[in-house]
Amino acid sequence: MHSTVFLIEFGSVVLALGLLGRLAVRMSFSPIPLYLLAGLLFGAGGLVPLAASETFIGVGADIGVVLLLLMLGLEYTAGDLVGHLRRHAPAGLVDFALNALPGAAAALLLGWGPVAALVLAGVTWASSSGIIAKVLSDLGRLGNRETPVVLSVLVLEDLAMAVYLPVLTAVLAGAGWTAGVLALTVAVLVVALVLTLAVRCGRFISRIVSSDDPENLLLVVLGLTLLVAGFAQHLQVSAAVGAFLVGIALSGEVARHSHQLIMPLRDLFAAVFFVFFGLSTDPTTIPPVLLPALLLAAFTVVTKIATGYWTAKRAGIGERGRWRAGGALVARGEFSIVIAGLGVSSGVAPALGPLATAYVLLLVLMGPLAARFTESVALFLARARTGAEQPPPQAVRQRAPS
Repeated sequence: MHSTVFLIEFGSVVLALGLLGRLAVRMSFSPIPLYLLAGLLFGAGGLVPLAASETFIGVGADIGVVLLLLMLGLEYTAGDLVGHLRRHAPAGLVDFALNALPGAAAALLLGWGPVAALVLAGVTWASSSGIIAKVLSDLGRLGNRETPVVLSVLVLEDLAMAVYLPVLTAVLAGAGWTAGVLALTVAVLVVALVLTLAVRCGRFISRIVSSDDPENLLLVVLGLTLLVAGFAQHLQVSAAVGAFLVGIALSGEVARHSHQLIMPLRDLFAAVFFVFFGLSTDPTTIPPVLLPALLLAAFTVVTKIATGYWTAKRAGIGERGRWRAGGALVARGEFSIVIAGLGVSSGVAPALGPLATAYVLLLVLMGPLAARFTESVALFLARARTGAEQPPPQAVRQRAPS
């Protein structure tokens, strides 16, 4: 009986996602906001509970994030990654200053204290790698010149999370500095080890994984990705970082064939991830904290766009590409929810969870819109600036006789 209910529930969800995706294609719009709003209709506080399939959808959401980052990693080589990290390292400091500090300031202004400030700083700091990867794919921008800039900022954030999360966990648990430093050291060593293996042994790993049988290649790549992501998560390093590093470790024909095989799975589980995010949000907790969440979201939309614009300008990208880079970075998602969950489970501030949820939901909805329309805003500003610089027709006629 339970399996029957599960099949009906999950089948209904997948069918609804397919219909919403078709609607989004006809509207020339990213389906992500529609998936999120659909998720709000289910679960706690929604219209229809998903008692039988909620656990499976949660696991599928984790797989969706992993596959999104794996596919993004397959677009680049290890040499590309190291080069971008060296070149764009200052962007990480700018990103932290413009986006983490406003969250900390908001928590202090609300009277929540320094520990809550540390939590909310992480919520506002980290962009959603999963959502941004999906948006870039939907908009056909994976090959754009500004995409490596966006990727560099995301990777810097993901690697920073490998340092931030162990420290935050230790602070929330009330552990001493020794335990915090130990967790931090393990996380940094794991990231450094995996990155070194990806750079130096990428071709060797590709030869081992390579197979002429598509089924065998799919199973090996998928299994390796989940295994590395799981170990990374267990060692307090982001599973997203582990999946991304697996992607960059694969190169050549293996990367191209893996990309083709995994893309349908990525699309399915990525859609499940966005539904689960909405599913885990109780709509009744949002109205009381909507105003501060709106103010914080509006401010950090501007700061994220400024971060992408500055980073792209520093990389020599043109005006339109700078705006596209800034707009692509707006969405928050999986990291912000994880960080807020840690704070809520520790009882830091009762209103922290609802505010973080409302904040992330707003930016998840605004993220695809910003990614799509910032370029249009840039074109409008450029035309207005060009029109302002041209002399009026009367002045031209007055100068003509001379």
